[in-house]
Amino acid sequence: MTGNGGKPTVPVSCSDKTDCRISCWVPAPLWTLPPAQRCPGTARGQRSMDSRAWAHTGAAEHGRTRRGTPGRRTRKDWSCSLIVASLVGAFGSSFLYGYNLSVVNAPTRYIKSFYNESWERRHGHPIDPDTLTLLWSVTVSIFAIGGLVGTLMVKLIGKVLGRKYTLLVNNGFAISAALLMACSLQAGAFEMLIVGRFIMGVDGGIALSALPMYLNEISPKEIRGSLGQVTAIFICIGVFAGQVLGLPELLGKESTWPYLFGVIVVPALVQLVSLPFLPESPHYLLFEKHDQAGAKKAFQTFLGKEDVSREMEEVLIESRVQRNIQLVSVLELLRSPSVRWQVITVVVTMACYQLCGLNAIWFYTNSIFGKAGIPPEKIPYITLSTGGIETLAAIFSGLVIERLGRRPLLMGGFGLMALFFGILTITLTLQDHAPGIPYLSIICILAIIASFCSGPGGIPFILTGEFFQQSQRPAAFIIAGTVNWLSNFAVGLLFPFIQKSLDTYCFLVFAAICLAGAVYFYFVLPETKNRTHAEISQAFAKRNKTHPPDNTDPGTPEPR
Repeated sequence: MTGNGGKPTVPVSCSDKTDCRISCWVPAPLWTLPPAQRCPGTARGQRSMDSRAWAHTGAAEHGRTRRGTPGRRTRKDWSCSLIVASLVGAFGSSFLYGYNLSVVNAPTRYIKSFYNESWERRHGHPIDPDTLTLLWSVTVSIFAIGGLVGTLMVKLIGKVLGRKYTLLVNNGFAISAALLMACSLQAGAFEMLIVGRFIMGVDGGIALSALPMYLNEISPKEIRGSLGQVTAIFICIGVFAGQVLGLPELLGKESTWPYLFGVIVVPALVQLVSLPFLPESPHYLLFEKHDQAGAKKAFQTFLGKEDVSREMEEVLIESRVQRNIQLVSVLELLRSPSVRWQVITVVVTMACYQLCGLNAIWFYTNSIFGKAGIPPEKIPYITLSTGGIETLAAIFSGLVIERLGRRPLLMGGFGLMALFFGILTITLTLQDHAPGIPYLSIICILAIIASFCSGPGGIPFILTGEFFQQSQRPAAFIIAGTVNWLSNFAVGLLFPFIQKSLDTYCFLVFAAICLAGAVYFYFVLPETKNRTHAEISQAFAKRNKTHPPDNTDPGTPEPR
């Protein structure tokens, strides 16, 4: 509704039922008007309305709760629908990504034996060792290739189906991949396992782009970081679940290893039957479907309250600015000077996320535990401690991210990783000189994992959603996902050669990467905690040497 010369207005009802019982249409935002213009009631009614207007609009706009404490979360921020959406979305998406990272480790020798038997049955002679190594390398690395393909598909699928239905359709990839891999042994076709890994990679590529976008767009900015960390927490839980189910007492046996891949069906089915009962992203409904009523209803469901006028106002302001703007292509985003440093920061963050050396840690874990005197049959159980540390560190990050912010957790995480990689290099070099040194290596391994999961393990996905406008976000996630999966593939391809050339000194390469990342974030990355997109763009404006897009209406106060 419009009034006052065509300016946008919002209905406000005074709370003082004795002195003022009328509803007034006033220009928004409310705090830009003198009290006398807000309500024609008595002074008492004006004071009551004035305080309520600020509590619902002004204080929240400046990142404060109703008590006035910056960045403090309240229980009202966490509605039941918001919690269910994040848990169900992550269980059917990022959990499966983490699970598929670790599930191939336990049955490695059984899968190689299956490859050899299938080859001998077809060709009449055992498989050549080099060919077996190649097939196994393809089985592991094709997951990353599938992830890259899935990332490139997200923009097209997301534009047509939206965030929620993209996640729902993605379950089709997970279920078909699970059936292929689980039936490969019975069918005697190792190609089914390789194709299933590729399809599962496609599922992971779509999930790691669509899920962070969905969570970013349904969450209030006061808890956006904590909700975004759900993605990382479920990746860690997935890794841990893969380690547990891979134990010999469970599914890590020669007769049952196909069921390790069949389990993938369960999270996919849970998401498939649960997510339809939750709303679509209100940002998608408003920006791309122009469904204002649907967006309002979605906000009310996710926020657990009837009055969502502030949230609708913020989105409508951005909608008016981008009314005639189409979805930005990847090439247009790369060429845009107003987001140049945001793109560079996302590329650096995602590259450091994969190249920081955590995959190398998994390569050395068993040998280090063995040299520490742990019996070989006990090593799989001790390895569970790494998955447990991962999960606990990710949960810790989710609890503190809205207090400490993204920047300190990223810098601190990569800085500590660089430190412990340096110490680990020393302990591995000297581990035969004293009996206690291998135990120091174990401590360093656990410390590196905890440092990674306390910040760098989840924040890159959050930053990608926070840096960009609605029209730019799909292209930004394509860029982030492409860097993520290409870096993942590069590590898998190059690490054996690095390790062979440098031996234990290979960790110094990862220490240098982590240190370089921490220094970059110190000088370039602004804090995004509890800030709107306009405020984040303003923080980058000086470095980009451009003025950020005007996301405010006339009369709206400058962001603080």
